[in-house]
Amino acid sequence: MPMGRPFDGFVEHTKRVSPTCLISFERNRYSVPASFANRPVSLRVYPERIVIAAEGQILCEHGRVIERSHDQPGRTIYDWRHYLAVIQRKPGALRNGAPFTEMPTAFRQLQDQLLKRPGGDREMVEILSLVLHHDEQAVLCAVELALEAGVATKTHVLNVLHRLIDGKTDNPPRIDAPQALRLHREPRANVERYDALRGKEAARAS
Repeated sequence: MPMGRPFDGFVEHTKRVSPTCLISFERNRYSVPASFANRPVSLRVYPERIVIAAEGQILCEHGRVIERSHDQPGRTIYDWRHYLAVIQRKPGALRNGAPFTEMPTAFRQLQDQLLKRPGGDREMVEILSLVLHHDEQAVLCAVELALEAGVATKTHVLNVLHRLIDGKTDNPPRIDAPQALRLHREPRANVERYDALRGKEAARAS
């Protein structure tokens, strides 16, 4: 007798996503991709996780927070990636955006440097948005290498990322001038040869 599909046991609820891209469950709040703000979603509750789905697809997943004490305030669980669409429209939201405190350390270090410069908000948003098109670990590695090199700019991060994707991760070798091109004896003016040439020209003129 063929085995059926494995049992997928969950309790399902219908929730509406708030304007700040959150849903509430058991006194806690969980983030949802910004494109689903103000829209209904399905919340599937498992013993250790919650899964949020809509339109027949899984949108995201969070570890389920279970508070044993009802005296503590509820928690808000963010995934900073869910808010990329928001900061693409409003880069200034990056400065005080609570979700972005959850980013990896290298991203936060880069943010600290870029937000001190004019236009740094937009530049940081464009770097973070790279994770929508490239492997996140590759982007993170490119940022780490840019920070180590002391060149915290979008252009440098992009260059490093493309090298990582192309498999060219080695640093370019230093080019030293060959020994044959170095002068060991400085040239000296030969005035005697100049005087001899002048003598020959004078003899021809006479």
